[in-house]
Amino acid sequence: MSPEWIGIIGIVLMFVFLASGMYIGIAMALIGFLGMCLLVGLDAGLSILGITPLAEGSSYTLSVIPLFVLMGQFAFVSGVSTDIYKTVYAWMGHFRGGLAMATVLACAGFAAVCGSSLATGATMGMVAIPEMEKYKYDARLSTGCVAAGGTLGILIPPSIGFIIYGILTEESIGRLFMAGILPGALLAGLFILAIYVQCKLNPNMGPRGDSLTWKERVRALSGTWGMLVLFVIVMGGIYMGVFTPTEAAGIGAFGAFLFALFKRKLNFRGFLQCLLETGKTTAMIFLIIIGANIFSSFLGLARLPMGLADLIASLNVPEFVVLLAIILVYIVLGCVMDCYAIMILTVPIIFPVIEALHIDPIWFGVIMVIVLEVGLITPPVGLNVFVLKSAAPGVPLITIFWGILPFLAAALLAIAILFAFPQIALFLPSLM
Repeated sequence: MSPEWIGIIGIVLMFVFLASGMYIGIAMALIGFLGMCLLVGLDAGLSILGITPLAEGSSYTLSVIPLFVLMGQFAFVSGVSTDIYKTVYAWMGHFRGGLAMATVLACAGFAAVCGSSLATGATMGMVAIPEMEKYKYDARLSTGCVAAGGTLGILIPPSIGFIIYGILTEESIGRLFMAGILPGALLAGLFILAIYVQCKLNPNMGPRGDSLTWKERVRALSGTWGMLVLFVIVMGGIYMGVFTPTEAAGIGAFGAFLFALFKRKLNFRGFLQCLLETGKTTAMIFLIIIGANIFSSFLGLARLPMGLADLIASLNVPEFVVLLAIILVYIVLGCVMDCYAIMILTVPIIFPVIEALHIDPIWFGVIMVIVLEVGLITPPVGLNVFVLKSAAPGVPLITIFWGILPFLAAALLAIAILFAFPQIALFLPSLM
């Protein structure tokens, strides 16, 4: 049997294992090990099983992941999500649909210190949905804006998605972070526009909230100054070249720790809980990375990525058609799988195709992240929807999916704008 066919059978078997409920990291490692044994020999398979976990577990580059996860944990304990929401609500709550708009902006703010879409959606759902219920917001709008706003967690830096993509493709993580800022602002703006249009067509969807005085609005800013300063230091330091993303993650985690202490929200038990949750998340991500590296070595020996790149490069079809096909695949996968798992699984296969088509890898990284966000809220699955359902158990799933549709259209419009104007993503990285 040819190496290519062994590779194809390996991919099919891996999806069978995933469908049976096996952890994705273990499934990839198992298929990679068996494939290496078939292609090279048992010694090679055992060797890669011994080398890869040690190499990835001791990687200085990968240490950025637990540090940013820890930063998000300390930010969550400090109550920054509630503070951000109250601040934005004080300034926008008196508009029609203002609470929903404030929720989107609060999601964007929390995403800047969290890095996870699922965590952003779950946290802001618990904070914002009860408030919107109090003001008689339509359930479609209240749940839809939280589910969509939660997807900003993987786009607005510091994003673990960009970190993993940068490691897999050997692209600059700092440049990827900068590339996510303007598209993140664009997507948040389009979500707010979607809310405005819905409330314009049906004013009962988002009644006006209380109007506060200017003094009260200024006072509301006091709750977020610490995390805002921290974000500016972390991203500004990366942008100016003062420190690397890994060093920035350490500074961010320590700064969030001090912020939680300053607000008197962190006790010893809470500190241990932050460490435990960080350990769980890091172990999950590292297991996937280790499995993916073993699987990628197998695919490389089977010559599947290079063969696919050669095949697509030889096709007489426009570059746009190839990109559209890749986007559709990612949207489908995003409905049923975790974003990080999809990225680790597919990038080693897809990236040679992107290089063969001479597409800017930084721009493609932004597109990939947005497309995976779309998958998180796409019917009939959408992982963010099920996370939100736990925060709003009284709202039927069908209501949440109906509420998501306008935001889904806004996300697709953002992708189209980035296709037409790629400099939106590439402008800030070009200045570094």
